[in-house]
Amino acid sequence: MPDSMSEQLRQDMQCEGLLECFHGLKQLDKDVFRVLVQSEEPQTVDEIAERVDRERSTAYRAVQRLIQAGFIQKEQVNYDQGGYYHVYRPTDPSKIADNMQRLLNDWYAKMGQLIQEFETKYEEDTSSMQSVEG
Repeated sequence: MPDSMSEQLRQDMQCEGLLECFHGLKQLDKDVFRVLVQSEEPQTVDEIAERVDRERSTAYRAVQRLIQAGFIQKEQVNYDQGGYYHVYRPTDPSKIADNMQRLLNDWYAKMGQLIQEFETKYEEDTSSMQSVEG
């Protein structure tokens, strides 16, 4: 991952890069997300683990990160005789895009505030140095 914003802007960014850029998702998280997007039916953690060739606990941690990021949703399926299990499916793409746009807007506002603080601080420093020299 590039260190500076200038490097990031020069980089050839791809759609999947947004998952890493916005949410710090790992390669396994992206693989799990891809499995769910490509599946016609919601998947259990065991099914996901098998498709990404990882242990169940490792796949479960990736699923939890994706839920927290808002990329997938958990659904409960009840057995007729009692009990239940969970399946996972991708969140609607427009909801994911709206969330990323909201994060970008928040980031942009924060950067604008920091730039204003930078300008104010260094204007004051420059003014006080000029008055000392004068």
